[in-house]
Amino acid sequence: MSALLDVRKLEAFYGAGQVLHGIGFSIRKGEQVALLGRNGMGKTTLLRSLMGLVTERRGQIHLNGQDIMRAAPEAIARAGVALVPEGRGVFGSLSVVENLVMAARPGVDGRKVWTLEKVYELFPRLHARRGNGGHQLSGGEQQMLTIGRALMTNPDLILIDEATEGLAPLVAKDIWKTLGIIRGEGVATVVVDKDFRSLSRIADRMVMLSKGTIVFDGSPAELAQKQDLLEQHLGV
Repeated sequence: MSALLDVRKLEAFYGAGQVLHGIGFSIRKGEQVALLGRNGMGKTTLLRSLMGLVTERRGQIHLNGQDIMRAAPEAIARAGVALVPEGRGVFGSLSVVENLVMAARPGVDGRKVWTLEKVYELFPRLHARRGNGGHQLSGGEQQMLTIGRALMTNPDLILIDEATEGLAPLVAKDIWKTLGIIRGEGVATVVVDKDFRSLSRIADRMVMLSKGTIVFDGSPAELAQKQDLLEQHLGV
């Protein structure tokens, strides 16, 4: 299967500090990739770099064969990438339905798979709360809303930073189930989370970062056999 996203020799900087050191990996269409590593190892910086939000970077990033290395974040979004940021970024002064509708647009190929009705079907709680403001939602509801808003752009790739951080176990379980449904719809995802076991159940591949470099890239089964690596980089 051809690569949807191809990253080569990616370096990223915040001022004089270098965070990413020669990152290279690819994502196939419809593939779900878990991005692992302790805090401060470069996971968020990598997602922000892919989205064009880190401006000081070098290397190559191709999306569907197109060079997006110097593209603005809005151009990358229009090209088919959606970001679910850590902290969620819900517009508190807008209602649930307004948060969703403002993001609605066809995919790159004109498809309109993800509609308001389909997002409500995926997240019935959002339908029940559709008239409430973003600031009135629980943390779990805000995460559902942010994922739903990303889907409304009909993306080819969703980048999800800290998918279940701070959520109650039952809500987190719903989010993991949702990620499985999204994968089944053929949307590629990169998921950052601390729940190694849940990530292992849903991901096609595991990519582990340490100090801005990739120290493992392979299947969940392969990583499960490397207990020393898990203990060193995740404490699992």
